[in-house]
Amino acid sequence: MPILRTTDLTLAFGVAPLLDQVDFQLEAGERVGLLGRNGEGKSTFLKVIAGKIPPDHGDIQKDAGARIALLAQEPILPEGATLFDAVAQGLGDIGTLLARYHTLTARVAETSGEDAKVMAEFETLGQQLESVDGWSLETRVNSVLSRMDLPPEQPVANLSGGWRRRVALAQALVTEPTLLLLDEPTNHLDLAGIGWLEQQLLAFSGALMFITHDRAFLRRLATRIIELDRGHLTTYPGNYDTYLKRKADALEQEARANALFDKKLAQEEVWIRQGIKARRTRNEGRVRALQQLRRERAQRRSQQGSVSFKLAQGQSSGKKVIEAEHVQLAYDGRAIIKDFSLTLERGDKVGLIGPNGAGKTTLLKLLLGQMPPDSGTVQHGTRLEIAYFDQLREQLDPERTVVDSVADGRDTVDLPDGGSKHVMSYLADFLFAPARARSPVKSLSGGEKARLLLARLFTQPANVIVMDEPTNDLDLETLELLEEKLAEFSGTLLLVSHDRAFLDNVVTSVLVFEGGGFISEWVGGYSDWAAGQQAAETPTKAASEKPIKAKPKAEKAKLNYKENRLLAELPKRIEALEHEQIALNETINQPDFYQQGHEQVQATLNRLEQLNEELENIYQQWLTLEAKVN
Repeated sequence: MPILRTTDLTLAFGVAPLLDQVDFQLEAGERVGLLGRNGEGKSTFLKVIAGKIPPDHGDIQKDAGARIALLAQEPILPEGATLFDAVAQGLGDIGTLLARYHTLTARVAETSGEDAKVMAEFETLGQQLESVDGWSLETRVNSVLSRMDLPPEQPVANLSGGWRRRVALAQALVTEPTLLLLDEPTNHLDLAGIGWLEQQLLAFSGALMFITHDRAFLRRLATRIIELDRGHLTTYPGNYDTYLKRKADALEQEARANALFDKKLAQEEVWIRQGIKARRTRNEGRVRALQQLRRERAQRRSQQGSVSFKLAQGQSSGKKVIEAEHVQLAYDGRAIIKDFSLTLERGDKVGLIGPNGAGKTTLLKLLLGQMPPDSGTVQHGTRLEIAYFDQLREQLDPERTVVDSVADGRDTVDLPDGGSKHVMSYLADFLFAPARARSPVKSLSGGEKARLLLARLFTQPANVIVMDEPTNDLDLETLELLEEKLAEFSGTLLLVSHDRAFLDNVVTSVLVFEGGGFISEWVGGYSDWAAGQQAAETPTKAASEKPIKAKPKAEKAKLNYKENRLLAELPKRIEALEHEQIALNETINQPDFYQQGHEQVQATLNRLEQLNEELENIYQQWLTLEAKVN
């Protein structure tokens, strides 16, 4: 039985409705990913379901015992409170009593119970909490805090963006919701935080509905995809990869249907305009049908245009782009970067991986020469043209209009191919309508600011692109186009990102902040590093019992201990995976394979796809290690 059902849900803030007669239902235990372009109304839909915004029309039916909690995109927490107070706030009025009681408990301890006024309020609150079963709720608050590693007495004011999101999630979970709504939950989280969140949500027993642009997060969690497109909600059973295939088919069918409709309308328009002889035999029913066709065509909401841009490729740089030798930097006695050396050559695409606050942005500034190291040297090669996308969007003046931010008062924008384009036409490629293009930057959403920064960035010819968290707030279509253009870029790229799929698809190596200021370099993307870490940390029993043979000196200099262990283990792993791959292919080729239940078929296909990806990554690791030995 569904825990939530909407019927004919309609809501409009302008001419075109954000929600247009939406019918939807959610079953207990489902994990549903909500997709759609920026501005389509995804966040609004969650707020309508949560009861934060009333619909213009339609009905929302909830299961009798349903409890809904919403984690907003930008959670608001009480700045003067402790983490206990903030989490307890999720319980409403009783939570307010608990927070006050928690504060008074500390006051009573400080005054040894000698402050009569404090003691009187303390006792009154205790009686009130007793009457509403407040003690069991206090236990619940402490349990959630413990599960999420949140220190109860920590002040909210000192928290980073990622920790604020963790507190807001705890605030939602303390209500024990049957439906949890999450709006961009991975924003501002580092890789460790995203992994932690995935584990929390996989263990959550209720239903989930979430908005995200993180494809790895979608693949890990979603059991169904729904998409909001031009006011209509379409459901796609299965995982994200299944959605991509079905969505492409649906768009192709829509285009064919629209083409047939337009052809019929054109024929009827020709008929209605024929001469006197034709008008004498005009069929009034046919005229009414034509009028209906005209109305339907006028009401058709065409798919929003696609983002379109090119990278402004500069002149070729010298072979050596940046060389850092024994760079060190400390702050307040803490090592941020310790004995770091790197040679960055033309065409290298390097990703930076590490926890929030590890020093990734600092390393970028050191490499770009924007700040000096405490010791060591950073040298730049010749003919460098650097374009920089900053994490905090500080390059954008909030008071300027979108047009002026790109064209600086000119009517045209210089293009990468040497030509020019009217600024309004250029901004249309980044989905800015004329009215929006004349708006001030401060009125833009996060996704619009990201697109504007890309529009500015790609007017500058560059042979070195530096991007600090470019994927935050971008919709999936824009993110995938950016990914494609960066992969095609023949220059050099430095990229900070917590988007695992983006890193895998763009970079050729990663710099990993290991802690204590140490930074290691790995060939490949995020998955290659993660697979290497897992293999090094959890070797098989057979490998662990195998004696380590002495190796020639030259080989020892090339491979460290972990790499030697990994190289010895990889052939066995490849053989085991290949055997499983052959067996699965034989199963799929059986005549009765697709007569099984959908879940069993899909599980087999998913496992084969996972095996193919695993093997590809392991082959690459093996070749890389073999090359170092030889």
